[in-house]
Amino acid sequence: MRKIIVAVAALAALGSVSVSEAQAGCITGAIVGGIAGHFAHHGLAGAAAGCAAGHYASKYRRSHRYYRRAY
Repeated sequence: MRKIIVAVAALAALGSVSVSEAQAGCITGAIVGGIAGHFAHHGLAGAAAGCAAGHYASKYRRSHRYYRRAY
């Protein structure tokens, strides 16, 4: 029960902070990667890989946003 309360408090704290798009991608990827890594017993490695993947995806979306044409 205590872990759930701490997790909810941490997510509420993260939700109240304004972050840039790249940081949001890293945070989102780290959360998803950490959860996936937890099930494989490699939570820290999953969080690190998720952060890298989330940062890359955010950077990719940001760079390709300017090249889309409005038809």
